[in-house]
Amino acid sequence: MSSIQRLELRQGQSLTMTPQLVQSIKLLQLSHAELAAYVEAELERNPLLQEAEANGDAPLPSLADFLRAKQRYAETGGRMIPGPPPSRTESAAGASSQGAASAHSELQPELEATIAGVQSLTEYLEAQLDLASANASLREIARHLIHALNDAGYMTEDLADLAERLRISPDQAETALRLIQTFEPSGIGARNLQECLEIQLRERDRLDPAMQALLSRLDLVAKQDLATLQKICGVDREDLVDMLAEIRRLEPKPGLAFTAAPIDVLVPDVLVRPSADGGFIVELNPDTLPRILLNRTYYTEVAKAVRKDEDKSFLSDCMQSASWLTRSLDQRAKTILTVATEIVRQQEAFFREGIASLRPMTLRSIAEAIGMHESTISRVAANKAIGAGGVTYPMKFFLSAATGEGEHAAKAVRHRIRQLIEAEAPDDVLSDEALAQQLKAEGIVVARRTIAKYREALRIPSSAERRRRHRLRIL
Repeated sequence: MSSIQRLELRQGQSLTMTPQLVQSIKLLQLSHAELAAYVEAELERNPLLQEAEANGDAPLPSLADFLRAKQRYAETGGRMIPGPPPSRTESAAGASSQGAASAHSELQPELEATIAGVQSLTEYLEAQLDLASANASLREIARHLIHALNDAGYMTEDLADLAERLRISPDQAETALRLIQTFEPSGIGARNLQECLEIQLRERDRLDPAMQALLSRLDLVAKQDLATLQKICGVDREDLVDMLAEIRRLEPKPGLAFTAAPIDVLVPDVLVRPSADGGFIVELNPDTLPRILLNRTYYTEVAKAVRKDEDKSFLSDCMQSASWLTRSLDQRAKTILTVATEIVRQQEAFFREGIASLRPMTLRSIAEAIGMHESTISRVAANKAIGAGGVTYPMKFFLSAATGEGEHAAKAVRHRIRQLIEAEAPDDVLSDEALAQQLKAEGIVVARRTIAKYREALRIPSSAERRRRHRLRIL
């Protein structure tokens, strides 16, 4: 029998992530401190770059300076055009080979090596994501979910809302989250403390029925009600004590290991001040902007003097790298300013009246208003801050989903709940239902169960517990 072979021609579109594009994306999400470190390294290795303040004041470097720069860079084994040095985890033997290591290096731009070995939780999870699934659609959904995790590594947003925003089914969102929950650090992507601990125990093969029963009553664990827990778990006291000790050895906030203070001292990237016409002026903070120039005069002088092909090639690489960096920094600054201006526009009432006037605002609402992708807005909001009236706010502070039936931001509602509870009298403690009625009278319609959820997020005890504490103070 003869086999018949068919040749088909199909047309499709794909996005190729060039090294330059990867670098530009990473530049956008860096904090100003991380960017300063990266730019300083570029100034050191690229002789065509110079600080703007030194323009015209310092004498031009000589040809010998150029050749020394070339020698220094050759000794590091690097390339001038975005293309990373070997991975930090590479062995000395593996560093000399160019098989899988070179392929891996394309996924680990040299930018990461510049940031003093610090890697964010998002970067760490995205690196695992690239190797976790061959399904491009699943990876893209998971990437959005990774950016939705909070600093502790929890998925605090409602998965159904995320699915609706991404225009996918809830099952697809659930599948992507389950994939993320297989990543390191163990417990990442959990929706609550119970699920976080379950993930860690399951990986250790310690999630037996007794342990599941224990995790289902963490409220009793907090109260140290050992007698009731023994009955629920069906174990004796000694086993229960061992189980509790095992739980205490777990990590309740797995993402915090990566929050090595992205901004130790919060410095605003954008400044907001009132204008004479009653509006607001939004401008970039000049103290956080790197000022570098491409020294074209020096390039012209060196181009006339170099003779060897390898010197000409290095000069060309320096020129291309310097041009790319100056353009990318300019585009980064414009993008940050555009996003910050839209945030101020949507949150103008907040800048006038405070947190009680914070409006609901999401990545999607900003993206649609300025014609950018949500992932771009997410990268801009990461590690950036806005300064106004002497106070500095992380950009993510202004992102808050709507709650209830009105146009009220969840953060503003939580703030009001805290105010009402702090003002309550010892003999008139407000229940969740009473809080809901009080807010309704103020025009904020929120369900009682939502009040309970916000109260727990604020770590405020229930009305019964607060009433008991008031009695103990009186006694």
